Amino acid sequence: MPATSADGLIDVRVTAIRYAARDTHLYEFAPLDGRPLPPYEPGAHIDLHLPNGLIRQYSLIRAEPDPSSYSVTVKRDPASRGGSRYVHDELRVGRTLKISAPRNNFPLVEDAGHVVLLAGGIGITPIWCMVQRLHKLGRSFKLYYACRSRADTAFLQALEAIGHTQFHFDDENGDKVLDIKPIVSAAPRDAHLYCCGPMPMLHAFEAATADWPRGQIHVEYFTPKPEAEKKGGFVVELARSGQEFVIPAGKSILQVLLDAGVDVDYSCELGICGACEQRVISGTPEHHDAILTEEEQASNTKVMICCAGCKSERLVLDL
Repeated sequence: MPATSADGLIDVRVTAIRYAARDTHLYEFAPLDGRPLPPYEPGAHIDLHLPNGLIRQYSLIRAEPDPSSYSVTVKRDPASRGGSRYVHDELRVGRTLKISAPRNNFPLVEDAGHVVLLAGGIGITPIWCMVQRLHKLGRSFKLYYACRSRADTAFLQALEAIGHTQFHFDDENGDKVLDIKPIVSAAPRDAHLYCCGPMPMLHAFEAATADWPRGQIHVEYFTPKPEAEKKGGFVVELARSGQEFVIPAGKSILQVLLDAGVDVDYSCELGICGACEQRVISGTPEHHDAILTEEEQASNTKVMICCAGCKSERLVLDL
């Protein structure tokens, strides 16, 4: 395992930057100490702790992990909150930064009878990793990949070589977006369906799969769900230390704990990475994350404290 710093992160260097598509580059990172990087499965992502203080999550794109390096693909977003713009404008070969170990909130069910993959734009990054694995295993799968144009399509030639892919380019279809409903309707009822892309695509996918078993539907958000109002007015108790905190309106549980000096893991602060997950001992969280399934939310056994509220007067966490 690579040596980690006191904060549990891995020190890496940018070793390669390559063109992937219009406004999209592939970035490769190698550990400074030369030790093997942690393994991962398709669907996993890492946090980039950028030198400007931002933390951003990017999917790992190689299905056959190379212990000497990780690779991610980053599209420059014109509406960037500072992450993709910094990566494109400031990261250069030789630059050092810190990354997290991989986490996977979007795992691939490799033994499914059939897999349907839907990707929109840069949402192809975790899906591309799955395509490689399914192709190597000889599994039954179909990819539907939508982009504004061919120029925006990452991994185009590689996907054409593998096959099993139906491309949709908006500018070649009268600027119409991919119609997801007939794709879902045509899928075998025992298939597993995956979707990663812009918010309108994810909403259309969730609507089309509303009557499917939840265990067969897999969604990866790379932007947060619309933020619910932080109502506050409840108490969070930390069972291990006995500390209690009143969560005021407009503040998250995470913000209050950090302000009080409580040492808790976190990353995106948007409910899309899973780093701040905590076990619930008692109380009823109000979930606003994009990680937990409906069943997991209903069980009230865990919560993402960066964005959750509380329906009860008190929430006791295993902290």
